[in-house]
Amino acid sequence: MAEPGTRRGRLWPVLAAPGTFWLLGFFVAPAYVVLAILFGQVDPVLRRSVPAWNPVYWDTGQVTYVLSHIVGEDGFFGPALLRTAVYVGIASLLCLAIGYPVAYFAARIAVRRKGLLLAALIAPFWISYMMRMLAWINLLQNDGLVNQLITLGGLWDTEVDWLGGHSVTVVLGLVYGYVPYMILPLYAGLDRIPDHMLEAGRDLGASRFQTWRRVTWPLSRQAVVTSVILTCLPMLGDYFTSDLLSGKPGQAMVGNLINNAVLTPGQAGQSAAFVMIVLIVSLVPMALYVYSTRQGEESRT
Repeated sequence: MAEPGTRRGRLWPVLAAPGTFWLLGFFVAPAYVVLAILFGQVDPVLRRSVPAWNPVYWDTGQVTYVLSHIVGEDGFFGPALLRTAVYVGIASLLCLAIGYPVAYFAARIAVRRKGLLLAALIAPFWISYMMRMLAWINLLQNDGLVNQLITLGGLWDTEVDWLGGHSVTVVLGLVYGYVPYMILPLYAGLDRIPDHMLEAGRDLGASRFQTWRRVTWPLSRQAVVTSVILTCLPMLGDYFTSDLLSGKPGQAMVGNLINNAVLTPGQAGQSAAFVMIVLIVSLVPMALYVYSTRQGEESRT
C-alpha cells in the first residue's frame, strides 16, 4: 500500500475527487434543500413554502403533522405508506422469481446465444417507460387484447375492468417496468461464478439441483441482494405506474403522496417529509447490502 506522502498516495484522492464532488452536488446538497423545506415555514398569504436554511430556525411543525397522520384515527397517510411497502415487496419477489431463472439461463446455459439474450434484456431500456405503460393501457382496456383472450374473442361476457383500481394491475405494472433492473445484476453475478467450482460439485456426485443449492446459490446471494436493492429503491418513489394503471386514490403509493403534495400550494413541506421517510426506509436495504458485501469479503479471505 502506498504511503500518504508518496506520489501514488496522493493520486488516489485526486481520482476520488470527481466522485466526491458528484455526491456533494447531487446528493448532499439536494438532501439539505429537502431538509430546509421540511423544517421551513409556509407563507400564509402566498401559500408557498419558505425554506429555513439555518438549522437554528428549523420548525418541526410539518414533520409533526405528517407523523401524526400516519397512524390512528386521523392516519390517512398510513394506508398509502403500508400499500407501498406491500406492493414493492410483492413486486420485488416476483421480479426475483422471474429474473433469476432468466439470468441463470443467459449466464450458465445459453453460452452461444449470450449476446443475443443480453441485447433482448437491454432492449426495454431503449423505449420510454411512459410509452411502455401506455402500451399496457391499450392491452388492459375493456376491449383490449387481454379481455379478448379471456373471453375467447367475445364468446361470453366475462370482461375484467383491469384499469378500474385493481392492486394486481399496479403490482404487475411494477414488475413489468422494473424486472430488467433485477435481471442484469443477477446475470453479472452469475456469470462471474468460476466454472471449476461448479465442476467440482458435479465431480463429487452432486446433481444439478444440489450443485445449484450448495454452490451457485450461495455464491450468487450477494448479486441477489444487489438486484433487489436496485429494483425496490426506484419502486419506492414510483407514482407513474399507479396513476396510469389505476388512477384511483385507493391505490395511491407514497410517490403519489409526494407528487400531489408538490402540486398543491403550501404542501411542499409535506412532500419533503415523505421524501425523507422514503430515504430513511431506503437505508435499510443499503445497510443490508453493505453487510452482505463485508460477509462475502470475509468468507473469501
